[in-house]
Amino acid sequence: MGAGVSALWVVVPAHQEAGRIGATLDALAAQRDLGFTLVVVDNASTDATAAIASDFARSAPFPIHVLREPAKGVGCAVDTGFRYAIGNGATLLARTDADCLPHPGWTAAARDALGHGAALVCGRIEARRDEHGPVGRAAFRALVHGAAFFGRIRPAHRRRHGYLTPYRMHAGNNMAITAALYEAVGGMPRRPSPTDRLFLNRVRLRTAAVVHERAMVVENSTRRLRAYGLVGTARWYLDRGPGRHGEDPR
Repeated sequence: MGAGVSALWVVVPAHQEAGRIGATLDALAAQRDLGFTLVVVDNASTDATAAIASDFARSAPFPIHVLREPAKGVGCAVDTGFRYAIGNGATLLARTDADCLPHPGWTAAARDALGHGAALVCGRIEARRDEHGPVGRAAFRALVHGAAFFGRIRPAHRRRHGYLTPYRMHAGNNMAITAALYEAVGGMPRRPSPTDRLFLNRVRLRTAAVVHERAMVVENSTRRLRAYGLVGTARWYLDRGPGRHGEDPR
């Protein structure tokens, strides 16, 4: 890519991720398609998250912008990052989280899908291999499949409500979207959490160009699964909140 503004910008919200964001940045630096600009949004961290990202920027193979979003909440951080990217010339947007590991073909798959007519791309998530063994990864996989099934059969998600496309499992930590669509749907809800489902349904009311791209793979942290257990994590994804567990560990 030339010296001009890159079309693709990647946004990474981060709260108290000093222990993990380094691996995420390394995974992004290992992408086969490095023609993107990275925005790290430090979401009210009190640790070294922002400093690690700023240090990494000195030798990164792509431009990095480090922002601070004082209003805590992943929706706030994502929306701030996406709007900053759009304001600086982004036409394609992708997101992962600061505890996730995108596979080397992640940005290439996102760019390819958006370039072939998709308006929103939902990628494939797997459990991080350095956080759980085979049993934990299998539990995570079962949870993802269960959440996807529930989303498809949930009465509130049915197309009679005006949706233009069937419900698809949408993980905010592995997504890509055109800047035009992001602005058209009003952006990521800044609150309440979880925001991903609310955002997906905004998109489904606007367009049918929602695709699932299996080549767009991110290894997902299983911290919530460890902290809440299988039932507690399912409760979170079903909009029941964290229950007795307090703050979301992610």
